[in-house]
Amino acid sequence: MNVVEVSRLTKSVDNGGEPLVILHENSFSVAGGDTVAIVGASGSGKSTLLGLLAGLDLPSSGVVKLGGEELAGLDEDARAVLRGRLLGFVFQSFQLLPSLNAIENVMLPLELAGVANARAEAEYWLDRVGLSHRLRHYPKHLSGGEQQRVAVARAFAPKPMLILADEPTGNLDAATGHQIIELMFAINAERGTTLILVTHDEEIAARCRRRLRMHAGRIEEIS
Repeated sequence: MNVVEVSRLTKSVDNGGEPLVILHENSFSVAGGDTVAIVGASGSGKSTLLGLLAGLDLPSSGVVKLGGEELAGLDEDARAVLRGRLLGFVFQSFQLLPSLNAIENVMLPLELAGVANARAEAEYWLDRVGLSHRLRHYPKHLSGGEQQRVAVARAFAPKPMLILADEPTGNLDAATGHQIIELMFAINAERGTTLILVTHDEEIAARCRRRLRMHAGRIEEIS
């Protein structure tokens, strides 16, 4: 089964009265359990593509299907429900809620999904990423690597079908970034989750089964 199906996907924005095309009629699919790296220079459209795959933005034309659902056919609330059910996110800038401590950040998507034992699940996942001693620490009291570990726990805790990761090591030093990538791939293999990873790092990309390169808004398969 394909988790993601993209057909003739185009995204353009107004540029002073002239359309600026960011993505040009891209088509590809991602099977369940696959690992896919999207590489390319800054400004090539990688993050825009990830936003479209998540239904955070809608295309100018073309189709995105997530878990068989066409995103453009859903209203904003329905897309949010679908994201909560199918997706986990890991961002470059962590995107933890500063007013919540570590366990509360991991509990939030579980509670939104109606998981009855959200606290116990969150404790399990924070232990899984090596942070059982930091449950009640707020993001401002955590290092960058620790914040990203919380973000990884939050992404995997609801048992999503698909993980989207946008430069997850971009704000980390090399050693910490390596630890985060090892952790993500280990959990992903254990859970059989589908992973789509945007990265500038060719070493990280080489660990994925497939690599897609974006150049001037167009995707080509390179392995």
